[in-house]
Amino acid sequence: MVARETAARPAVHLCGPSCPELEAAVKLAGEIRSSGVAVTLVLHAMSGMERAYIRDRALEGHESTRKRGRTIGGAGVTDESMLSMALRLRDQEMGLRDIAKRLVITTDTKKGRHPSPATVMRMVREHDEQAAAAARAWSPGWCAAGV
Repeated sequence: MVARETAARPAVHLCGPSCPELEAAVKLAGEIRSSGVAVTLVLHAMSGMERAYIRDRALEGHESTRKRGRTIGGAGVTDESMLSMALRLRDQEMGLRDIAKRLVITTDTKKGRHPSPATVMRMVREHDEQAAAAARAWSPGWCAAGV
């Protein structure tokens, strides 16, 4: 009896007193004679609902954080001087790992450490995308043929 009460508490918390998924799982469990299988089915249904609930709450939190103008993730460690150095090293045909070893973070708690190759790749890729967008916006082919 104790296991049933503990297992029922999250279900009421997740979906209120009436929940079609839980009712279906309980009905199916009642039709099966083996009590071990019945309990397993009910717990499986409840764990699925709990995962969905946690995911929804996390997404709501991310959305509210973005609405407040905050970012999710670590602090930015790149700056313009690091980008210019990375671009210069890339022009010398150095690899991402070699570029990352040469760059040094100058701000935040990671001051004095090297950025990861993924950070270097992301920084250079974003720069290339912005440069390509700017080139498309200012190219002479943007106007109509008759103008």
